[in-house]
Amino acid sequence: MKVGISAFAWTASFGQQHLDLLPKIKELGFDCVEIPMFDPAKLPIAGIRRACEVNELNCTVCAILPRGINPISPDAAVRRRSRQHLKRCIEASAALGAKLLGGPLYAPIGYLPNHRPRNNEWLWAIEMFQSVGPLLDSHEVTLSIEPVNRSETFFLRTATQAKSLCEAIGHSRIGATIDTFHANIEEKSILQAIQLLGFHLKHIHASENDRGLLGRGRVEFPAIITALQKSGYGGYLMIEGFGYNPKEKNAPGYLWADIAVSPEVLAREGLEYLQTLLSDQPKLQRITNR
Repeated sequence: MKVGISAFAWTASFGQQHLDLLPKIKELGFDCVEIPMFDPAKLPIAGIRRACEVNELNCTVCAILPRGINPISPDAAVRRRSRQHLKRCIEASAALGAKLLGGPLYAPIGYLPNHRPRNNEWLWAIEMFQSVGPLLDSHEVTLSIEPVNRSETFFLRTATQAKSLCEAIGHSRIGATIDTFHANIEEKSILQAIQLLGFHLKHIHASENDRGLLGRGRVEFPAIITALQKSGYGGYLMIEGFGYNPKEKNAPGYLWADIAVSPEVLAREGLEYLQTLLSDQPKLQRITNR
């Protein structure tokens, strides 16, 4: 496993002015950066790809559906528009040089109709993801669907639901993300969620229960990393937390982060923490196996 950092630590609106973050992320010791994507057309794609190549950084993408895009909308025109949007996200990810596109791509964050997921909504999601399979193949991009907590969606919250969706889609390039922030809320056991997803698990967002410094909250990262090792997971541990920068009003951390924790502190200490856990794996596995 290698460790990456989401640019969400700094900003939700990655623009030309953020390109100088990429050499800094490399200098901190990261192998990968995750780029937030709302509207692919607004990203400085050529600049990001060039900066990643120059700095020998890999890239992944986390896409959040913008207003007017909803793959499970009862409006067929909205669903058609959503399918085209997902295709643009895949093409933009490939243009960035990314091999993985993730996120809660089944519905907008905050879409909370007053009902449980319905069969027609489930079928619409399956149909949409199946429709982009050939495009994923042609660009060699993996799509990793992320369950999120009940305050953000009604549709896909758990590893069990994600596995069922992946099995129904039936495409080898489509799997699931475990975000430990959301899983800490929705899963009975994150360790069991890892085991349940098996080969469907494509991506990990390493995030504390408060989106702050890793190892300072309730998420049991030592046991999680041991479980990932045992499962054969070979993807990224992508730190997704929020730092505070009073000048960056488009960042989640502007409202939520501890004002004493800058994006750089969150990144540096998170990387050191995960590297320590990874280097201690033989010891952790002996303890777990007792």
